[in-house]
Amino acid sequence: MRCVIARFPFDLTKSGVLESMKGIKPEPVTGESVIIGRRAYPAKQVGQVITRQDRRDFSAGEVLRAMARLGFTCRGLPDADAPGLTPVQQASALLGTPVAV
Repeated sequence: MRCVIARFPFDLTKSGVLESMKGIKPEPVTGESVIIGRRAYPAKQVGQVITRQDRRDFSAGEVLRAMARLGFTCRGLPDADAPGLTPVQQASALLGTPVAV
């Protein structure tokens, strides 16, 4: 798939991204993230590895759009307006399990 990240065109494939991220240890996730295999990687880390560009050159949104089009699961910023959830409910929501409030 052809996509543009930081004004440069890239031909990305799901298998190519998997191969690029093989052996890369994920950094702690504090914002937007991409699930690759069984690991969650920060969007900026994925962008840096697959494009070989400095993280300041692109936005996390550009990486998330490209990874979503390739079929990877992407997560945005946590919802700051969530109504006072307990830690268990927050963890449940992050895992994608329906939460009864």
